[in-house]
Amino acid sequence: MSEKKIVTHRGGCHCGAVRFEVDATETLHVYDCNCSICVKKQNRHFIIPGSAFRLLKGQDMLTTYTFNTHQAKHMFCKVCGVQSFYIPRSNPDGYGVAPHCLDPGTVKDVELERYDGQNWEQTYTFNDDIKRRSKDIV
Repeated sequence: MSEKKIVTHRGGCHCGAVRFEVDATETLHVYDCNCSICVKKQNRHFIIPGSAFRLLKGQDMLTTYTFNTHQAKHMFCKVCGVQSFYIPRSNPDGYGVAPHCLDPGTVKDVELERYDGQNWEQTYTFNDDIKRRSKDIV
């Protein structure tokens, strides 16, 4: 098995008020969740450890939405409304990052995995892969 190359990806919201960088593999493992909010936002995301995320600009431009358990922190730009990243319920020690908010040039490929967020508790219980995503860059 070959080792995956780690790169620094940069990205941001539509208006540029929020900018960030993340360390992740050049091939991203992206979750396509069908929970209520992910369906409404078409929120596809890859998960990284909190230590692999750096907010470069715009802390004061972010606002946060929570609901239900209030564990997930859905942060979005106050100006343009784009959610480039958030803190997921499944990985409160990490970040879920929207690959479509990354600047071009560093993503080699995307592996898409469907995640049954409509049955969140059951899916999370049996999905060991998602639990490790915020522990190490995988």
